[in-house]
Amino acid sequence: MLKFITKLDYLLKETFLGLQRGGWMNWAAVSTITVLLFLFGMSLQTSWQLEKLLNQFGSQMEVSVYLKPGALAQAIEPQVAKMPDVVDLKIITKEQAWTKLVQELRISDIEGATRQLGDNPLVDEIKVKARSSSIVPHLATQLAKLHSVDAVQYVDEALKRIAQLHRGLNWISLTITVILTLTAIAVTTTTIRLIVIARRQEIEIMQLVGATSAWIHLPFMLQGIAFGLVGGALAWSSINLVQQFLESMLAKQPEFIQFLTNGLQLTTTQTLLLPLILLSCGATVGLLGSLFALRMNYEL
Repeated sequence: MLKFITKLDYLLKETFLGLQRGGWMNWAAVSTITVLLFLFGMSLQTSWQLEKLLNQFGSQMEVSVYLKPGALAQAIEPQVAKMPDVVDLKIITKEQAWTKLVQELRISDIEGATRQLGDNPLVDEIKVKARSSSIVPHLATQLAKLHSVDAVQYVDEALKRIAQLHRGLNWISLTITVILTLTAIAVTTTTIRLIVIARRQEIEIMQLVGATSAWIHLPFMLQGIAFGLVGGALAWSSINLVQQFLESMLAKQPEFIQFLTNGLQLTTTQTLLLPLILLSCGATVGLLGSLFALRMNYEL
């Protein structure tokens, strides 16, 4: 146990000494990783929110199924209810629809209006709720194939726009993330290389006394990981500050905007997962930068 503590103390001291040698280059590496992880975290959070918005709208979205004249909704209700993509359904008979229409038109004599038209011109309708927005077009196609179904209608333009925005954001985020990741690795590699060069004489002495390559390189690897962890922590803090600022700005907006804001809140799992992802990605980027730097100076 004492030997392990001694080795750990040595590694921490060597890591701290290397960070001191890095000077302002440390800040260059940390700031680059921070910008990378901030943009990555914001895009990931936005992607989660848009996905939640799509599912929220999809679960509340109703597909209107209009039957042929004379067909009864109760006859095909069991078939619709058995579909795996259906979470709920509601039958609106033509009598109910006619009564509602007459009331909206403010006609007091319902029977007189019906006699003038000769008969109720409406048809039975089934309002179907989909499990998610992505399966609504497929569900509508399946419903249209049922016997006695005359037409199927649903409003999907808003969902299409949100889905297109979601896909576009994912591609843009992926491109920016790849570019900034390569930049962050390059900056970290340069920083670690400068630290290695500054400690070249110490490294040569350690090699002469029999120190292994792994023992020599480990402090530099820990320095790269430290860059990533600090950058991840700063990025997470910045994301929280932006989130709080937006929430304070939207608190004064109309109720509909507030409803959307509350609906886009991350789940508990996502809230806990986001900082872990940022710290893990930061540590990985820093470690890769260190490994590239060491490979450029020594044969691992």
